[in-house]
Amino acid sequence: MVFANFGYLFLLLLLIPYIIWYILKHKKSEACLQISDARVYANTPKSYKNYLLHAPFLLRILAFIMIIIVIARPQSTNSWKNSNIEGVDIMLAIDVSTSMLSEDLKPNRLEAAKDVAAAFLNSRPNDNIGITLFAGESFTQCPLTVDHAVLLNMIHNIKCGLVEDGTAIGMGIANAVSRLKDSKAKSKIIILLTDGTNNQGDISPLTAAEIAKSFGIRVYTIGVGTNGTAPYPVTVGSTVQYINIPVEIDEKTLTQIAATTDADYYRATSTSKLKDIYKEIDKLEKTKLSVKHFTKREERYQPFALVAFLCVLLDLLLSNSILKRKP
Repeated sequence: MVFANFGYLFLLLLLIPYIIWYILKHKKSEACLQISDARVYANTPKSYKNYLLHAPFLLRILAFIMIIIVIARPQSTNSWKNSNIEGVDIMLAIDVSTSMLSEDLKPNRLEAAKDVAAAFLNSRPNDNIGITLFAGESFTQCPLTVDHAVLLNMIHNIKCGLVEDGTAIGMGIANAVSRLKDSKAKSKIIILLTDGTNNQGDISPLTAAEIAKSFGIRVYTIGVGTNGTAPYPVTVGSTVQYINIPVEIDEKTLTQIAATTDADYYRATSTSKLKDIYKEIDKLEKTKLSVKHFTKREERYQPFALVAFLCVLLDLLLSNSILKRKP
């Protein structure tokens, strides 16, 4: 509750001298009928009038307080925010070829990518986000949605071997573009993560980048993998052995893809570096939020006015009936 005329509440300070005056007056008051000795009345039971003696005074104070509150105009407020969100539509294009099982990132490239993508997702509550997976082929695991609980569950279920092995970067971009091209969002981006070079697919990566550019879509590219060789698990009978495989990331093509779409290329040689890359992209692609605040107020003086009226009425009744003083 708020007061439209808050300054009037300072009038309540006038009660202080009134209360002091009343106390002093009561101490100096003399009985209307004086007798020489009052001991004979010592054991006389008190009348109910003794308990009501100060009732008019208390009623006047309460009435004064209520009247001041009424003058101050108490009001209830109903406020709400009308949020106009200019969101960012994001497609995560993730490589699920078998080379993503390499363990130069811990626990491996794919699991590191999943964990960092989930953290990125949690930092973007107002955005539509979808997931495209690609290897030798590409498919949409989840279209654009704001239901991030579903997205997190789908990210958890990402694994290698869902499609034919290989690396079709161009197809991954094209698939993501197909999900973003009709979007009405002001900002549309693709975050493509891969650890290899394009070796399959009917669309070349640079052609896919030109298509993305024509729809106003920026493609941030991430090359994931250490330099040199990386340990890769191989099942031999009932045991797992590791072999070192060369890290072959087509950084030139990934850089060209990003440059064509006015975005950036990043190299993630460790899990911590991958986290930093997603944080950097998060800073670059912030959601714009415009909030309009509305407030509706209603007058709430009626209960206070009613209490003041009842107090004045009761004061008059008591003062002119059972508490009426004899001259």
